[in-house]
Amino acid sequence: MSEPRRHHRGNESDTISVRPVFVQPGEAFELPKFRLPDRDRLGEVAYQLVHDEAMLDGNARLNLATFVGTWMDEYAKKLYTETFDKNMIDKDEYPQTAAIEERCWRMLASLWHSPDPEHTIGTSTIGSSEACMLGGLALKRRWQDKRKAEGKSTEKPNLVLSTAVQVCWEKFCNYFEVEPRWVPVSKDHMVLDGHELDTYVDENTIGVVAIMGVTYTGMYEPVAQISAALDKIQESTGLDIDIHVDGASGAMIAPFCQPEIVWDFRVARVASINTSGHKYGLVYPGVGWVVWRDRAAVPDSLIFTVSYLGGDMPTLALNFSRPGAQVLLQYYVFLRLGFEGYRQVQQGCLDVARFLATSIAELTPFELVTDGSHLPVVAWTRTANANPNWTLYDVSDRLRLNGWQVPAYPMAKGLQNLTLLRIVVRNGLSHDLATSLIRDLTEAIDFLDSLDTPLPDSGRHPGFHH
Repeated sequence: MSEPRRHHRGNESDTISVRPVFVQPGEAFELPKFRLPDRDRLGEVAYQLVHDEAMLDGNARLNLATFVGTWMDEYAKKLYTETFDKNMIDKDEYPQTAAIEERCWRMLASLWHSPDPEHTIGTSTIGSSEACMLGGLALKRRWQDKRKAEGKSTEKPNLVLSTAVQVCWEKFCNYFEVEPRWVPVSKDHMVLDGHELDTYVDENTIGVVAIMGVTYTGMYEPVAQISAALDKIQESTGLDIDIHVDGASGAMIAPFCQPEIVWDFRVARVASINTSGHKYGLVYPGVGWVVWRDRAAVPDSLIFTVSYLGGDMPTLALNFSRPGAQVLLQYYVFLRLGFEGYRQVQQGCLDVARFLATSIAELTPFELVTDGSHLPVVAWTRTANANPNWTLYDVSDRLRLNGWQVPAYPMAKGLQNLTLLRIVVRNGLSHDLATSLIRDLTEAIDFLDSLDTPLPDSGRHPGFHH
């Protein structure tokens, strides 16, 4: 009689190595959320835990709320994985990455019609918010230097800007002690356009911010028109005030698709321009750029020379350690697309935005505010005769059921009683996807119009962070 077969159990490490991942320690029970776990675990388990939580985020491609890029090609992804260990600030250790950074901002200086791209100055940043901070600091420091040379007080500097600016400008004024002079938007003046500008500027004004693509609507602020208003102010008062162009999005759209718009260094008062490489620069977050008209526009007091890791280097940035991979990705896209490639990509976005605008305008409860003729952004509101049982927030919620993230939000101060829905068209939102979006929007309206009573929480007013 043969002995019964025995199952070889092996040791514990053997068991762990073949145990299915979802029953291994760490997956079989909940780990602490706000303190370090007591012990280590297998890499595959830690990976699976993070991966599964990230799955709960929305689909980035269907996120029509953000201006930030969500798609790059396979070569870019390969380059990213090869270079994500580079520290952009360590120019002594990574001199070639530093050289490529300089090539990129000089390319932008040329694109934006710098009078002398070979002898200007610029830098990469972690995003356009840091770039705005640097542009604003240069305005403030030049104003201070001029006032000191004239023997005048440097107290109480102010900056003139629309109430529709991105929140980073509020942060700049708060962090760097500059009084914001807010110009409210209105139905007749949806953007800062120079109207009554003389009532906001004075001898303490360090500059005026003009936005090439208002976050709320996608509208461009007319830089040349603002400059003309400042020319008249100088004629009557002697005040010579510079402009910083916040071109986070539009600075990478207008040069390719709207060359007739004069907004950049061709306008003599424009001292500096910033853009987001991770928006319509077509790079993953986060990288931004800022370029000044010439070297004289950046006071020496803002440039540091530091001894770091075996070498001396100049640095013009608020962040010290930051990734170099996105700078290389920016250079890759510049080489990959060139001027004509960028034009095709951006024009494709504009074409999809115009298609969406035309389709939305045909839906009876809606009225367009912007139609994608500036940035590829479509913003719209309800008509007066729309069904009172639903709000635009309800439309946003219904679209989210199909995965679409289309924000509803109040307009900036001056038009805060006007609620909008907004779509940002980025590279990756195809005409086919746009057609699906219109179908889902139409179905959402049909459902909401069928309601006999308002939905719970209808009319709610959640915060909108742009």
